[in-house]
Amino acid sequence: MASSTISSPSFRRTTTNCSLRARKPPINPKDPFLSKLASLAATSPVKLLNRPLNSDTPPYLDLFDSPTLMATPATVERSVSYNEHRPRRPPPDLPSLLLHGRIVYLGMPLVAAVTEVIIAELMYLQWMDPKEPIYLYINSTGTTRDDGESVGLETEGFAIYDAMMQLKNEIHTVGVGAAIGHACLLLAAGTKGKRFMMPHAKAMIQQPRIPSSGLMAGSDVLICAKEVIVNKDTLISLLAKHTENTVETVTQKMRRPFYMDSTKAKEFGVIDKILWRGQEKIMADAASPEAWDKNGGIKAVDAI
Repeated sequence: MASSTISSPSFRRTTTNCSLRARKPPINPKDPFLSKLASLAATSPVKLLNRPLNSDTPPYLDLFDSPTLMATPATVERSVSYNEHRPRRPPPDLPSLLLHGRIVYLGMPLVAAVTEVIIAELMYLQWMDPKEPIYLYINSTGTTRDDGESVGLETEGFAIYDAMMQLKNEIHTVGVGAAIGHACLLLAAGTKGKRFMMPHAKAMIQQPRIPSSGLMAGSDVLICAKEVIVNKDTLISLLAKHTENTVETVTQKMRRPFYMDSTKAKEFGVIDKILWRGQEKIMADAASPEAWDKNGGIKAVDAI
């Protein structure tokens, strides 16, 4: 009975189909950007698929200006894409929708599975068109978790960085959440003048961490520590290169975790522009804290 089941044609067809099925990139279901994109895809998928591209403006960021709520059954029934309760075409899955907009979305920590998909998408988009820009949206804690525990090797970040440097396309980087550690390096490694950040996104640089040394021998711990120092020096030199700071400045900032909001990230050289309508003019017109104190008659005191 078992042998006849395994050799049946239907079983062979099923296993063949499963083996040929394309892998989908891992997705964080709690990610706010993907949630809003899914809502809009549910209401009007054709509109998203046929949207024009403007290389000066990263695509899909208008979702944050006027987010669309998830469609109700009545809305789906009245939609132009649906007729007699049956869709004329299936709604696109999010990875396909993002790739259609030439978007590579890094929304998880840098582990091997994420790195594999990110690099594959970068190569695919270059193969599709080596002249059009690629948009790398970043919301990642790098090779660590939120609590600082290592989840991936430092080489995962370097692998994506090297792939970015080898591409012929311009790469427009957009920070839409957190860009921590190696994710901050990827944000800064975009094409000069095309590195963006949402107004309330955060960037942070920190020293690489030694992986858990649980049952390692003492000599093995020393070897790992030396490798972490090498990775730290490499990370510092690359950050200094892309932010146009000195190695000494980056080293000083990285002694402890160095957090940057969008304004500080721009001043430090991680990004070139804050994506908030009128934000740059508002910040330029605003007086500095020192000026406010002086105009208010407040005497400056030593910083705590």
